[in-house]
Amino acid sequence: MTTIDEIRDNFALLDEWDDRYRYVIELGRTLEPLSEAEHSAQNKVQGCVSQVWLSKRVERDGNGEPRLIYVGDSDAHIVRGLVAIVLTLFSGHTPKDILATDALALFDEFGFRDHLTPQRSNGLRSMVDRIRNDAREALASAA
Repeated sequence: MTTIDEIRDNFALLDEWDDRYRYVIELGRTLEPLSEAEHSAQNKVQGCVSQVWLSKRVERDGNGEPRLIYVGDSDAHIVRGLVAIVLTLFSGHTPKDILATDALALFDEFGFRDHLTPQRSNGLRSMVDRIRNDAREALASAA
């Protein structure tokens, strides 16, 4: 599985945005398939122009701490790649780690604010908000 640091390094190597877009699309092709059942209204992320689904399960690590595991999909190639980046950043992490991660700063570092349409940027924010809300709920139910 690709790490966020590997994605960051690969982005740094690609000077042209056409190459970066192609790389993001390639990342989308690495997503594990989402089952038909997971393409549900409950998993659909609101606020995205393209259709985006995030399916979550909670697993406990050896210390009993919850970890949020995600799979995701989109009907748009570039957005599928953005889903892959979001999942690389958050999936498998504890709610505390998720809430401590500044995803929007990372997306700014990648240049997404300048190179994605406002609708795509809003969709990216909606995905992050959904995962952060899941993390807050997991923390509240663990308390």
